[in-house]
Amino acid sequence: MMNPTITIIIATYNRASFILNMLKTIRAQTFKSWECIIVDDGGTDNTEEVISNILKEDNRFKYLKRPNNYKKGLCGSRNYGLDIAKGDYIVFFDDDDLVHPKILEITQNINVKHNVDFCHYQKQSFVNDIPEFQNTKTEIIGNINTDNIEAVVTGKIGLASCTVLWRKECFKSCRFNEDLQYAEEWECYIKIISNGFKGIIINNVLYYNRKHQNSNTGEFWSNNPKRVNSKKEAIYLVLKSIKNNQLLSKNIENYLVNQSIHFRDFKFFKKIISESNMSLKEGNARTIKYYLFPFWIIEQKLKRGLKKSNV
Repeated sequence: MMNPTITIIIATYNRASFILNMLKTIRAQTFKSWECIIVDDGGTDNTEEVISNILKEDNRFKYLKRPNNYKKGLCGSRNYGLDIAKGDYIVFFDDDDLVHPKILEITQNINVKHNVDFCHYQKQSFVNDIPEFQNTKTEIIGNINTDNIEAVVTGKIGLASCTVLWRKECFKSCRFNEDLQYAEEWECYIKIISNGFKGIIINNVLYYNRKHQNSNTGEFWSNNPKRVNSKKEAIYLVLKSIKNNQLLSKNIENYLVNQSIHFRDFKFFKKIISESNMSLKEGNARTIKYYLFPFWIIEQKLKRGLKKSNV
């Protein structure tokens, strides 16, 4: 296919046991004008062998190794996919998940009909049992733009990595930060919205993500230094991006500063305070809060303990 409408980008790493199931759900799409770029991030298993038949049978699938001029990791693999994508629209899928057979048809129709830059759909988690694909009437349940970017920053609107179909233009001046190993999508997508791109939220569950014990999120909450440091850097980059685009509201500022307090890293906390628009008085008040935070944690634990004992 010379000019596919949609480019699907899948970064893969040692997922030979799962990836074929994802590719089969892509091949079953009702919307046919797509290419799927599979970028191997240096895996050592037999992924290429496992998917060899589907590569031969359907030339819309392309299996490539990440070049060394892109950094190892999800971001480098996705950036490589973006740089060679031929489609007018971009969507990222993970190698161990599944997609609804109408995911491309529904989201593409929304983008064209409403002339928006991206369409955000819903996801559903599963562990072992393959979920049933539900056919629901498409309903627009919200908009995403600079007016409600606060909801994206705080997570009230959760733009997960694989739940958005984007116009390719969204990535013309935005790429994934290849130094980040966690919260990279959050940072990148906020940057895109900060630049004025607009989207629609629909009610359809179109993506099915497989739950793992050893996920990046699980490692973050287990205080893996690589994930924790990445989240801190992402917070700083988000603050900087929103500030540069003159979108830094008090609510966003307070949220990001409060996030920095939780890491118990005074150097990082002061870096966020310095980048914010807080006055000296406000900064001093947050510094006091920083030092009192451990006592607040103890107080909250005591309150929870009292509630349980009274039940």
